[in-house]
Amino acid sequence: MASSPSRQTNREDTDQAKMWRNDSIEERIFAAALICLEGHYNQSPVMGPQSIAKVTGIVSKTLEKTHTFKEVREVLSRNVRVWVWLRRAVSAAICDLNEKSLGARSEPFVQTKFLDITTPEVTALIIKNYSLLKEALQMLNKLMHIARNLLVTTDPEVPQDLSAAINFDHEVYESICLCVNVTSKGIDGEMPEDEASRAKLNEITELCKKVLVTSLQQAHNWIAKNDRNKMLFWFKVLIKSPDADTNPGPEDRHESVLDYPAPRSVLLREEISNWLKRSTRMCDTAVALCKEYYNALSPDEKHDWLFHDENLLAWNYTPRDMWSWEPDNYDEAADLVSTWDPEETEGYLRDRAYGRVSHELDKWWYGARIPNANDWSLNMYSTIDSVPQRIKECEAGLMQRYGGAEPQEEPNDVAEHSADEGQNPEWQNQAPQAGHNFAPEYDEYEEEADDDDSYGEGPMTGLLTEVPNILDPKQIEALHMIVKSCILDSAGSGPTHFGENLQETRCRMFLATDCGRNLLREMLVFIAVWEKDESSLIFQISSQIVEAIHENSLIPYAWMALRSPKDIISPAQTVLLRLITYLFRTSLFPPKDYNPFIDPKTEDVEKILTNEDLRLGKMLNYLYGLFRSRIVPECVALMQIQGEVRKGRLDAADFPMDNWDLERTKDGLVQFLDFLYTVADIYPFRQHLIDYEAVYELLKLLEGLDVGVEKAPFPSTRRNNEPPTTPSTTTSTPQAASSSNNNNNNNPPPPPPPPPPISEPPHEFPWSGIKGQVLSILAALLQPPPGQSSPGNPTVQLQILQHNGIVALLNCCLYDDNNRFCRERTQLCLKWLMDGCPDASAFLQNLVSANNHQPASRPAPGTSSLTQSVRIDGVPGEVRVQVRSASAPAAGEVGEVVGTSSAAAGASLRSRLEENKSRSEELVNDLLALTVVDDNGKMTIAPDADETEDDEEFM
Repeated sequence: MASSPSRQTNREDTDQAKMWRNDSIEERIFAAALICLEGHYNQSPVMGPQSIAKVTGIVSKTLEKTHTFKEVREVLSRNVRVWVWLRRAVSAAICDLNEKSLGARSEPFVQTKFLDITTPEVTALIIKNYSLLKEALQMLNKLMHIARNLLVTTDPEVPQDLSAAINFDHEVYESICLCVNVTSKGIDGEMPEDEASRAKLNEITELCKKVLVTSLQQAHNWIAKNDRNKMLFWFKVLIKSPDADTNPGPEDRHESVLDYPAPRSVLLREEISNWLKRSTRMCDTAVALCKEYYNALSPDEKHDWLFHDENLLAWNYTPRDMWSWEPDNYDEAADLVSTWDPEETEGYLRDRAYGRVSHELDKWWYGARIPNANDWSLNMYSTIDSVPQRIKECEAGLMQRYGGAEPQEEPNDVAEHSADEGQNPEWQNQAPQAGHNFAPEYDEYEEEADDDDSYGEGPMTGLLTEVPNILDPKQIEALHMIVKSCILDSAGSGPTHFGENLQETRCRMFLATDCGRNLLREMLVFIAVWEKDESSLIFQISSQIVEAIHENSLIPYAWMALRSPKDIISPAQTVLLRLITYLFRTSLFPPKDYNPFIDPKTEDVEKILTNEDLRLGKMLNYLYGLFRSRIVPECVALMQIQGEVRKGRLDAADFPMDNWDLERTKDGLVQFLDFLYTVADIYPFRQHLIDYEAVYELLKLLEGLDVGVEKAPFPSTRRNNEPPTTPSTTTSTPQAASSSNNNNNNNPPPPPPPPPPISEPPHEFPWSGIKGQVLSILAALLQPPPGQSSPGNPTVQLQILQHNGIVALLNCCLYDDNNRFCRERTQLCLKWLMDGCPDASAFLQNLVSANNHQPASRPAPGTSSLTQSVRIDGVPGEVRVQVRSASAPAAGEVGEVVGTSSAAAGASLRSRLEENKSRSEELVNDLLALTVVDDNGKMTIAPDADETEDDEEFM
């Protein structure tokens, strides 16, 4: 039946401005679906199964079209009404998800806080609402996918501005907060016992991860090549994070790093907010679209459109008399002068005259970057004379830290040392009186059962800080791309009219704020946890992030910000050093001139800091200063404490560290040595290490290892072609043999052997592989310049002789299963040490001649053969060998084993042990095994020989 004329006449026209008249079918049907979704998630009313299926089909089809058809993306991305309804539908879905998963419904346009919820009730709530949560999360993921796709157009600035105009970025922050609340805090309590409930929890977690990834991807597309959006995003996640202090005092600051005063929170927030106000101009196309939509609204709808004060972009399409300020006029002169007037009481006017983003941030950077602009020399601030005293201090500090022993330091000694430390690193900008304690005051920190506390000193605040703990390497790429896009200079758009590089400014915000430093720490630890190599995308992006920090001269500040009170070198610092090593490795590739020295007449600090070679030299200077003043003393102190336990002077229970802490310390030391080897292997950088007398610290490490760690013998079972076993498991062999020989007896079999220990005691920590790295660095320092084959570096040769380094090198000749192939590395070091250095050759000659039990040279040609006792690499004890005459053919072996049969010789080798050999005799025997004497009586290194025949099985 036809409708009555009266109903047609009285029906209200809901599209009086004909806003939908020219819309395509995709725009109309997608907007209708979004309107239905908003009502559904706001429960006004809730749709039934058939309606939900229909709406889901429309959204899925729209998602498919935005993936496939560029034309659809172009049309939808320029429709303001689509963006409005998309934001409202997403907002309603997030509010509903918060209620059904966390038990607290959020409010639209109100920032949600991180919730401290780990109760079983939350887990039960998630399981109870499993079906509804699954459907809502899947829908939210599709809507975020569409929002992400709409930003991929030929002119992305238009949808970026439209998205910002309707504050869609607020829903992205809310989506991230929801996913972090659920995945990292909502279900990290006790898991349910039944398999079905665990499967439901895992599925909800995985769906939240998908939404989180999509939200990060949408944020990345929104900030791409858009400085205002980048700054707004950075402001929201670093300054106005959900867990940040919302009401700081006027003098409250972000957490300070050592003596550097952090920026004041209130001033930093106010100045960045004023910059965002001044930078609210939209592109002309977006302004026209918003103005058309705004003018078609009723007065009440216009009020709803300007829903809160943060909609600053509304200045572009609303009457000017509604606003008390105006954005900057970019049509003025290209180059403007920045002026700071501290007497100006009106903050907006004062910041507008300054022109840059934040005066408070710039003031912080002037202090946190390389300080003391009057001295740009690369001289090492800490001399080798302070190292022995530092080792004693560290040893006392380690024992005091865990209450194992009282420090043996006298007050007078401390006072004298602090007076000697007056030449503190100006790089660190510390007062001399505060510089004698390199280690933090450990007594201020209580021991916690949760080892996660050692990653940082305070609460891990920040909207994005938990993301690396949630996602895997494939999922987290968007986060790294966001950080790179915000701070890497090559991803920026050039300087502003005031000459400011906004990429550099955001990099400084990254390190000046608590949230930024926490995020950096977690991103670095992520690389270590997932063991990403240099070819991975995550590592490559992270290296670019570190490069941006380096370009801002903030590597030292970042290093100190990543410190941990419980670690000599924290896991985040270890990864940072690995990335710095990669930076050095690629800095001079392709090869180019390296000149870190500046013109003394240059006074412009900004110009000086643009010198890339100077920044590299300063960074190397700082890092080696840490190696000398902190890393080596702490590690050698640990080794000396190990030696005290070996000698019985200290109870093993009083050893100050466990294996977990020792492994982390070793990882840091290994990375530091890898960094030094990279530097030593690049000839332009090598001279810095020579000038710093790096030989001294390297020899100290070798001496510490000899004192603290017993050399592991060659596994005797390998000689019998038996499978490798550990010392703790070899005790079961005699018992097993005894059991097999008594099969005919009725006695019960012997009890099984005790299980092997999980790990060695901490005081027996082997520091495996450290010697090999140290010897490789020494060999690199000793070698001639590129293009020359002789002689060795005379400066390094003299340094080794001055510090009695030959003895430390010869100690490395003895076989040590913890440091394989050290003998070959030592041979290379001795080769370069003796090449062109008469003092070194004379020292070795005198060392051999001083031995009263064996001649200083081999028998002359024609004389009878002599036999002597020497040590063979890989065989315990001493072996009788026949000395080769000088006229014999050159060979890789020094002598032959005297014996009638191989079996008897093997038994004899294993049984001959001399307990009272002096150390000098052992050194001479090792030296003879490494050297030969030519016809003129000159001692040289023997030709290279292969490792023992069984060593291939170990590699």
